[in-house]
Amino acid sequence: MSNPTDARSGIQVLNRTADILRSLQGHPGGLTQIEIGERVDLPRSTVSRLLLALEQLDYVTALGPRGPYRLGPEIIAMSLSARRSVLAELRPYLEALSREVNETVDLSILEEDRAVFLDQVVADHRLRAVSAVGHAFPLHACANGKAMLAAMDPVDLDRVLAGTLERFTPHTLTSVRALRTEIATVKNTGVAYDREEQSDGICAVGALLTSVHGETVAVSIPVPTPRFEGREQELAAAVLRCVESVREPTNSVN
Repeated sequence: MSNPTDARSGIQVLNRTADILRSLQGHPGGLTQIEIGERVDLPRSTVSRLLLALEQLDYVTALGPRGPYRLGPEIIAMSLSARRSVLAELRPYLEALSREVNETVDLSILEEDRAVFLDQVVADHRLRAVSAVGHAFPLHACANGKAMLAAMDPVDLDRVLAGTLERFTPHTLTSVRALRTEIATVKNTGVAYDREEQSDGICAVGALLTSVHGETVAVSIPVPTPRFEGREQELAAAVLRCVESVREPTNSVN
């Protein structure tokens, strides 16, 4: 018979280990033991012991004798595997959405406070919006990024909005106050818009696909402005149906 005390102790170790890994997730340059301890609220001795175990498993890598520490090759390999799973699972939904609206559909993932394009289904239009897979966009200036901002907890949101918001077009929101107001609207409606805020002549509607395999993923429909105007509600309804079909996988994808 298992000992409940041992079970609770094991769960506590797992929770603490997960907290350390999460603390490193948004810091590709690494964190010192002291910085990690401050973020996870653990004694330095506990942090040191857990980091040693994680380093032996290649879950973290030390950049020097005492750090800083960053995520190791095993975690990176797991992340790549998860992303391949995301692509395989979501591709049919992207294709169905593109057929429904006859527009290009993008899939993006949150990575280091930017929206990175993972996949794209290109519609058959002479005038169309196409971005390269792997290209990264700042969160405040694209529909998929705003959907990701709306899903962040207050601490992460404050951190992302702490700096200067870069202007890309005359329509880019560079006021943190105005952006927060728009994010509140996205939380209520589930839909985010980009009205020529990233690129002149291109608008978009986007929504969060919740957390897929632990990743924050969003879907968006970029559309040349002449075809976007007057279709905002149609496109928003279509992207929300796509999100709902992903969340309810029993729904068929034709």
